[in-house]
Amino acid sequence: MNQSILFPELQYWDYAHKRVCFIAQSQGMNIKCYISANKLAELNDFSEQPSTDEAAAMLALFDAVRFDAEEMAEELIEAEEFDEFGAVHLG
Repeated sequence: MNQSILFPELQYWDYAHKRVCFIAQSQGMNIKCYISANKLAELNDFSEQPSTDEAAAMLALFDAVRFDAEEMAEELIEAEEFDEFGAVHLG
């Protein structure tokens, strides 16, 4: 793992877009990284998304695959695959 890209414990559930946003720090900049509910379910081998307390459930799914998500985000950042707002999307 590249030590110039750090991932602090900063994440939240984006209700509007049904995705987790987590932060990467590279060269003094914060980069938003997004992973969709569908991708979280896929990585967790979980066919149904939880319906009660959606935010807590999705953040728990994220925590279970955090290392994998960070590796995917790191690859996108190193490849400079940013959207028009400077964020990366894991799916």
